[in-house]
Amino acid sequence: MAVFLASELEAVATYWRVYRKDGVALGFTSHDRDLSFGNMRHRAAPGMLPSAIRRTSDLSLDSAEVEGALSHDAIDENDLAAGLFDGARIVFGAVNWETLEHEPLYSGTLGEVRRGEGGFSADLRSAKTLLEKDLVPRTSPTCRAEFCGPQCGLSAARFARRSTIEAIDADRNTVSVSAIGGPDFLDGQLRLLGGPQTGMTFGIVHAAGPELVLDRPIASANLPGTGVIVREGCDHTFATCAGRFANAVNFRGEPFLPGNDLLARYGTA
Repeated sequence: MAVFLASELEAVATYWRVYRKDGVALGFTSHDRDLSFGNMRHRAAPGMLPSAIRRTSDLSLDSAEVEGALSHDAIDENDLAAGLFDGARIVFGAVNWETLEHEPLYSGTLGEVRRGEGGFSADLRSAKTLLEKDLVPRTSPTCRAEFCGPQCGLSAARFARRSTIEAIDADRNTVSVSAIGGPDFLDGQLRLLGGPQTGMTFGIVHAAGPELVLDRPIASANLPGTGVIVREGCDHTFATCAGRFANAVNFRGEPFLPGNDLLARYGTA
């Protein structure tokens, strides 16, 4: 284990690694030149600095934040807006820029990204955030299971189709996909197989004919002809689960349970 800050003068810099969900890995350092260690090149980014890192031994949440200027080629404002860094895994640490000894100090995932004038800041979430998840299911009239997830039991491949983009309207955030459209794709997903947002999955919030409205910005640099995989959606109602998918046995909800409004009703003769 490397020892840092044991003497008055130390050749210590901070480093951080970003592992995006699309497979891209980026390394940065606060040193004034690039450093290569741990099979990764860490680019000099003196304008990006982590705040104080708070780690606890109990169940209270750890806290950390990173701030920086949108001046590095590897971090583009359009990529941040498009969600390429959403949920990325982050590793912070210290490195001796003479011997390249390094030690990770914090790891987690990238949370909320806030953009300002020429800069950005982002919250970092440690693994302790998983403890906030409510493991006890609560009653709901709609299904709590993720469509085609483990509790749903349906095969995602059965409801997914491979196609290509015919047109993109970045202003309205819509795409038109060849031979695909209609209400069955409402609440579905679209995954890009090429272009600057390769591997990203978009939610479909509206489907009218061949035009699909997406839940997050799509980059205008994506070109017609880009391959996509489009999966149908589910509104999580019992009628859809039973009638359209014949999957009522796996419905995770209570559609016939009286709601709270039953207590406020007046009695009738």
